[in-house]
Amino acid sequence: MSPLARAAVVGSAVLTLTVALSACVPEPAASPEASPRASQTAETPTAVPTATPTLTPTPDPTPAVALPASCEQAFSEGQRATLEGQGLPLNDPGVTLLSTDQAPLLELLATVPTIRCSWGTPSERGIATNVSIVDASQAATVRDTLASAGYGCEDTGSATLCRIEQRGVSLDDVPFERGEVQALSGDVWVSTAWINVDLGSYTEDILSTVVG
Repeated sequence: MSPLARAAVVGSAVLTLTVALSACVPEPAASPEASPRASQTAETPTAVPTATPTLTPTPDPTPAVALPASCEQAFSEGQRATLEGQGLPLNDPGVTLLSTDQAPLLELLATVPTIRCSWGTPSERGIATNVSIVDASQAATVRDTLASAGYGCEDTGSATLCRIEQRGVSLDDVPFERGEVQALSGDVWVSTAWINVDLGSYTEDILSTVVG
């Protein structure tokens, strides 16, 4: 092969190798700052929730006096004997007389710890009493209701007694007397309605027995 032909072959080979090598050269890597994929996959910082402190409710103060477990524990033995001696049995199921006719007080009686005691039989003579435990706000409701309704109130030592009375004639032309005595002493509320009965120291006896 002549030197000119050899040179042509070598030049052709070099050109082919150059083309092949240029085809294998990798493209320059994209800058991370310029990559849209990198900006889309960047993590967004997650806010850490702050724990909310739990408030412990303040318990209601314990009443200073416990509610009697039964009506027998709400009256002295002497008072029970006196009432029974007047023909007024305890807790006859037929007695429906309520211990007050004031609507706000009846609503309150439905929500507070209370026991109901009655004396008498289904007739035009008897007594109905509720002995209840109230807090300061509930006691204020009792006082406000009695003042608005015109009850006469007086303080007797550690208790407040409020009274109201009514005299009239029934549809059968029979005279009657009826009334209420409402008493508050500390946590204790004694609500009593009576008809054609002389209460005497009835409410005071309850307070002495329950409160002391």
